[in-house]
Amino acid sequence: MEEESQRQKKIGSVLQRDLVDVLQNAATQGGMQGVLISVTKVKVTVDLSVAKVYLSIFPNNKAATLIDGIKSNAPLIRHELAQRTKNQLRRMPILEFFVDDSLEYIDNIDKSLKGGDNPIKDPSILDKRKKS
Repeated sequence: MEEESQRQKKIGSVLQRDLVDVLQNAATQGGMQGVLISVTKVKVTVDLSVAKVYLSIFPNNKAATLIDGIKSNAPLIRHELAQRTKNQLRRMPILEFFVDDSLEYIDNIDKSLKGGDNPIKDPSILDKRKKS
């Protein structure tokens, strides 16, 4: 995989900054108090037609519901972003949303290492891999 160009990075950061506002406002207006949505990464394709948006949602138990709502409202979100970035972008990329669970993954590793479930001390808790 080749590295992102400066243009892709620039567009990604512009979208990331404005998406945070749009999504947080939409969640608040939708009556979802106490929900924190952060845009962890925006990757734009080489032809600038598609932007993959990775979201971290807290609390985790609301992530599935929220991401479904965001995906179903993607055209509205795209339109709102287009209005905000019309002076910076000629064409608004199509938005694809994904849940970024890397923080949860890191947290689980951290808990495993701190807690009683230490796979280094007790290898029996690891998945058994047998050669057949």
